[in-house]
Amino acid sequence: MEFRTKIPIRPAESKIDYESKLFLIGSCFVENICKKLTFYKLEHLQNPFGILFHPLAIAKFFQKITENYTYTEKDIFQYQERWHCFDAHSFLSNPNAEVLLNNLNSALQDARECLQQSSHVVITLGTAWSYFHLETEQSVANCHKIPQKFFRKELKSVEEIQCALLLVLKDLKLLNPELEVIFTLSPVRHIKDGFIENQRSKAHIITAVQQICEENRNTHYFPSYELMMDELRDYRFYAEDMLHPSQPAIDYIWQRFTETWFSEASFSTLKEVENIQKGLEHRPFNPDSEAHRRFLKNLDAKASSLKKHYPHIQF
Repeated sequence: MEFRTKIPIRPAESKIDYESKLFLIGSCFVENICKKLTFYKLEHLQNPFGILFHPLAIAKFFQKITENYTYTEKDIFQYQERWHCFDAHSFLSNPNAEVLLNNLNSALQDARECLQQSSHVVITLGTAWSYFHLETEQSVANCHKIPQKFFRKELKSVEEIQCALLLVLKDLKLLNPELEVIFTLSPVRHIKDGFIENQRSKAHIITAVQQICEENRNTHYFPSYELMMDELRDYRFYAEDMLHPSQPAIDYIWQRFTETWFSEASFSTLKEVENIQKGLEHRPFNPDSEAHRRFLKNLDAKASSLKKHYPHIQF
């Protein structure tokens, strides 16, 4: 796709290739990017605690990792016959408390191991609005459908967001000093907060992140939000809810991301993986034909050749 208005993005110096490992955390837009990474067989770990929308929740997550924290029964609670943790998304919740605790602690361990081996971390921030549980006075990552009267809602200031992100960078440096950190802002608008409130929230995050990136090494900003707002201004780039990006929009943002962050050498491998994936998805008219058997044999030879260079690739 070509557009009259094209946002200039400074080429990255530290490139991603098929020997890289990525760690991704943040809002639901991370899920879209990770689908691409999965399709193209790049090693990555995404959202071990599920979707985390705001900087305080993300900062708390990395703090737990660096502290080698172990979750116990004091960190969880029961609601509507399921056990939950305010630090994690509901997908980790479970009817059994022990299972939840095992899942939380395993997720922290997996995240720690991945971060120590990763070259790049992508942090997608969603909102500056945060919720505090009134009884415990703790910031929560997820309210788990508990009535809103039990929480206090706050818009975090630019300074508070910067403090949270600086703590994130400090913890990441302790885990892996060589990590390249890529901040991005989710293009999904949080309309439940209100139209004006959503814009205030995004503005606070943009201001905070820009200053963080200007003052810290190995820290970068990728403009996924700006690409959606300024280059993809047509309704065809939105899903049916008119809030989330459509598949063409996701494809375009992924294209700009690879242009910026991927090494030249990786482009040919991306294309090879894409051809094999499309071949595997192909549905033949006659699966028993000699032509189809030759097609599968050729496909298997290409996959085997790739695996020799990159053992982690599995089709």
